[in-house]
Amino acid sequence: MAIQSGRYTTSSSPTPADGWQLEQLTPPSRLFGANGMRTGTDGRVYVAQVSGSQISAVDINTGAVETISPKGGDIIAPDDIAFDDQGNIFATEITEGRVSVFRPNGTAQVVCGDMPSANPITIYKGRLFAGECRPGGRIMELDLSGGAPRVILENVPMPNAMEVGPDGLLYIPIMGTNEIWRVSLEGGEPEVVAKDLGVPDAVKFDAEGFIVSTQVASGQVLRINPNTGERKVLATIAPGLDNLTFVDGRIVVSSISGQINEILANGEIRSIVPDGFNWPLGLAFCSDGTLFVADGGFSYALPIGGQPQCLGMFFYPGYPGYVRGVLESAPGEFVVTTSNGTVCRWTPATQTSEVLAEGYDRLYGVAQGGNGELIFVDAAKGEVFALASGKVESIATGLNEPLGVTVAHNGSCYVSEEGAGRVVKITNAGAEPVLDGLIKPQGILAVGDDLFIVDAGSKELIKLNLNSGARDVIASDLPVGAPEGVVPKFLNAIPPLAGPMGPFADITCAPDGTLYLSGDADGTVLAIKSI
Repeated sequence: MAIQSGRYTTSSSPTPADGWQLEQLTPPSRLFGANGMRTGTDGRVYVAQVSGSQISAVDINTGAVETISPKGGDIIAPDDIAFDDQGNIFATEITEGRVSVFRPNGTAQVVCGDMPSANPITIYKGRLFAGECRPGGRIMELDLSGGAPRVILENVPMPNAMEVGPDGLLYIPIMGTNEIWRVSLEGGEPEVVAKDLGVPDAVKFDAEGFIVSTQVASGQVLRINPNTGERKVLATIAPGLDNLTFVDGRIVVSSISGQINEILANGEIRSIVPDGFNWPLGLAFCSDGTLFVADGGFSYALPIGGQPQCLGMFFYPGYPGYVRGVLESAPGEFVVTTSNGTVCRWTPATQTSEVLAEGYDRLYGVAQGGNGELIFVDAAKGEVFALASGKVESIATGLNEPLGVTVAHNGSCYVSEEGAGRVVKITNAGAEPVLDGLIKPQGILAVGDDLFIVDAGSKELIKLNLNSGARDVIASDLPVGAPEGVVPKFLNAIPPLAGPMGPFADITCAPDGTLYLSGDADGTVLAIKSI
């Protein structure tokens, strides 16, 4: 297994064509987010990564990252992990609704296949306990011999990463009630240990028997006396914390966005793995000169030449949901598509959102038509829709996974069909082919008389002149799509947080003609312009 500095390995660097220059605005992400964590017998921290379907081991002293279970492997969307005494990794696969074991020899096997939103997992004295992070979730003991699971608790409101305490009771952070509960391993009535927290999503115990708990909404790490509920803030990092582990008494904390930090004794933070994008997905160049970056559970403003600033995330009030497509509809106001099948108007400054249309399946790109209508695509339905005055009209059907949509200066609407490997123009008569022979076209943008298409299959940015039909590759070996030889597994929904997830290498443009592209493979944002 190769040691790697990042999450995406390739033999080639992004290359612009003659007359173009390319700049990487953000550094590559080293992980596909960072979710559940455990310390291995080798002293490294093992990190589950939902969005990348990957488990990695991180040396907290050097920051070196090694892939253990790779993207495209048998483990899909691991959210939490636990080790047994033989070195096997038990992983909850949240989008699959199951628990699997990943063995040191690289093989995997399903342990329990009926656990919707499987997330928390822990092992205690050879016994395996897991739960469902959903409204009405269950906490269960799983039979390692293949028998039926035993339910310990039912109707639990969003339980998350749990641990057995020194007293032999199971301690569970309950996100739905903002509390920490404990319950006997044999079942019975749970007891509230602490409440009115910052939405706890993980519980572990330090050497002195105190709870250490991450708070996803407040971004705090708390140390809590399990007997009195008295608490102390060990550190405040940022909203979006996910899990923690101990390495020789050192506290290491993960964030959903991808950063891993150590909390020092004085409350200061030492970065082990810097923050980064999980994907990124939709892009929009904004009237204030920043770039809106949709990253699923997080959305950012990226000042050109600056650092990303979080505009909102899952646990912010008013956040519209897992954001994929975006356009700026007015200064500081955005229309977004979400994986939950909604089209929303979102104002980050006031953290308010309004559902404009709902009930769809896999929404991707969104654009504004020549008459002000909103045009959006549903990849699963194979349809293109127009929304105006509160009414939605289907304007094209029978497409093969439409992802990107753009409107030219003359009002013509163009759509990329990833499944068909082509770009079509939407007319009253239906979809008229404009460009074929592509592999996986995703983001698409009309600028003047040119059409720019991101082909995630060929890893190229293609320019098509709509007048002459001339086709040119203006950048190649782009960090989009999957690495060579890897077939990513589809990520199903995580209700109620997200619908089906998937990549979307988007493209947008600044008034000066600079193109911006989302490098979903390595987590970068690229700037491409003519010289």
